[in-house]
Amino acid sequence: MNTVRIITAQKVLPAYSRSTPEILPYVSKWLEGEPDRLVRKALKIFEGAGVDTRYGIMDLKEVFSPESFEDKNEQYVRASKELGQKVLSKALEEAGWEGSELDYIITVSCTGIMIPSLDAYLINALELREDIVRLPVTEMGCVAGISGLIYANRFLKSHPGKRAAVVAFESPTATFQHGDHSMANIVSAALFGDGASCVLLSSAKEDSGPEILAEGMYHFADATHLMGFQLTNSGLKMLLDPEVPETIAAHFIPMLQPIFQEQNIGLEDLRHLIFHPGGRKIVETVSEVFADLPAGLDDTREVLRQYGNMSSVTVLYVLERFMKKSIKAGELGLMLSFGPGFTAQRILLRF
Repeated sequence: MNTVRIITAQKVLPAYSRSTPEILPYVSKWLEGEPDRLVRKALKIFEGAGVDTRYGIMDLKEVFSPESFEDKNEQYVRASKELGQKVLSKALEEAGWEGSELDYIITVSCTGIMIPSLDAYLINALELREDIVRLPVTEMGCVAGISGLIYANRFLKSHPGKRAAVVAFESPTATFQHGDHSMANIVSAALFGDGASCVLLSSAKEDSGPEILAEGMYHFADATHLMGFQLTNSGLKMLLDPEVPETIAAHFIPMLQPIFQEQNIGLEDLRHLIFHPGGRKIVETVSEVFADLPAGLDDTREVLRQYGNMSSVTVLYVLERFMKKSIKAGELGLMLSFGPGFTAQRILLRF
């Protein structure tokens, strides 16, 4: 069986950044006319989200302006092309690869709509091969970064000597609903930011990096209501159920059992946890499981603090931090994300 390795993980940030204190006056103005109690609660949610800075493809004035779905989506499309090209170019340069060496390109996004998908534009912009295999991964939300890696792994395992790129771009700020003062929209605005990432993988013997030992998906029965988007006349409206942390806690160990049994390991064998920071409460829930174990969530918390939740992109930012570390050969790491469906997806790495 072919060995598949992660070669590099790179990130690119959008042009605009804002700290939480800079956002609060805009939140107060946005909620003008609402009861004081709701405004105070909203500000506390922003202050307590565990996010210091959020990046965006548009400035704060634009984010909090009542623009049309068409206008916001057009900004998403422009930024997708720009940042997607930048991050793929950055990753190829870091790996020392030419674009023509890619056999497979996967693009990941759920926060806007574009047809053709981003991969088609990247093929033209970077003059990739005419016979490259392309796969756009959409409608999978926060879990899709790992989904893309799983699909790339399965392609590469069956094709020795091949190379793949997974490019993720998300702009939750383009989905902000100006006319929606619901708690789900407030929490979403407090948590989310924009970003782009690219991960390169290879089944070529000459390429080195952490090895993918196992991967898989776990689907929670009858839980489609927990998370997602509703397409409305004003755009993509966030659906976010407060039961998400409790649901994760109830399924956490059963979800990991198949991959652990296959590899004959346990939680105590993990040295590194590359976890998607869905939000402060989710991080706290998972942190309790690993409280007395070697693997920790410091990098997950730091990504949440510096960038917020960037949907599918976020776990790849966490991965980038681990790729920069000097990790002892043979140590195990677990990549883990949760997303709409409700679903959990995981990858076991050996460094």
